[in-house]
Amino acid sequence: MTRRLERINALLRNEISAVLTSELTDPRLVSMVSVTEVDCGRDLSHAKVFVSILGAQHQKKSTLAALQSAAGFVHRTLRSRVDLRAVPTLDFRLDESIELGMELLEKIRDNPPLPGPQDQE
Repeated sequence: MTRRLERINALLRNEISAVLTSELTDPRLVSMVSVTEVDCGRDLSHAKVFVSILGAQHQKKSTLAALQSAAGFVHRTLRSRVDLRAVPTLDFRLDESIELGMELLEKIRDNPPLPGPQDQE
């Protein structure tokens, strides 16, 4: 990935986060939605927006549906907020890496460590 594309991804991630927190009022949105990553294609025509949603499975589905239906609004809002020749179309996707990491940490905490070579002496 080029340095320019990395900067554009970071810019879009920050601006999309700002739009989601301040300008979207869809009742299907849960309060804990965070944009974890934006991955633009090389031609900047499409961008995958990965979001982390904390809540029950039905809340995740309804929030993701709300984000997908608001993608056009977010796109139009970004056009006025960022200084890019063309703003990519947005495709919201669920990112469950944070929850998987939390589950893994809980499993590590719940299981005692295995005896190592130093414990056999």
